[in-house]
Amino acid sequence: MSGVPDEVTRWLRLAPAFDVDRLRADLDTVLAMHWQAHYNDQAHQGSWTSIALRSSSGRPDDIHAGDGPGFTDTPLLLRCPYLRQVIDSFACDKQSVRLMALGAGARIKPHRDPGGAFEDGLARLHVPIATDPAVLFTLDGDDVHFGAGATWYMNASCLHAVRNDSGHVRVHLVLDCVPNPWLRTLFEDAGWRAPPAPKYGDPAITDANVDDVISQLHALGTPAAEAMATRLTYLALKS
Repeated sequence: MSGVPDEVTRWLRLAPAFDVDRLRADLDTVLAMHWQAHYNDQAHQGSWTSIALRSSSGRPDDIHAGDGPGFTDTPLLLRCPYLRQVIDSFACDKQSVRLMALGAGARIKPHRDPGGAFEDGLARLHVPIATDPAVLFTLDGDDVHFGAGATWYMNASCLHAVRNDSGHVRVHLVLDCVPNPWLRTLFEDAGWRAPPAPKYGDPAITDANVDDVISQLHALGTPAAEAMATRLTYLALKS
């Protein structure tokens, strides 16, 4: 069981596409830099490293993703004119922007990043720079290869994993973008549709547990709890 409704978009190929040779030329600029091992060493097997082009501290070794204000370009981005052009072409606010390298034979273990979906207010976009058909993402059990130079959305709240079965290092430009009308249009043109609102208002309440929730509300006995129990009972009977 994926735990994610079927209506949720797991991945998309978006319209923007970029010059792979120019991307790789900028990548050559940073290959001699000090790449940082991923901070969660339990989440992968093999080499998984990163370097920041935008970070909350403005440092290239600050590879933490996150949300909120204060993300700024790192000095490294000044040395990568085409990568800067690519990043600037996304007409929305950006949080962390990283180059992420997965070594030959390496694995990123299955995991979820809660809040990592477009509908949650975060669009995680991948622009592969160095890849191979043997590099595969698994999203809720479905394998997909993200081709070089294209722009790919990955719903990080889904159960996802990555394996690099090639003999080469895979490098992606990964942008955490804040949805706005421009980005929403880009997504809708690619086939994204907003998921339906949760039936009971709270996604944690489902047909499977609504009776238990109603019983717990009745046990509380407060006017607010009784009002909520009445509403949930009505919604449960409505369908």
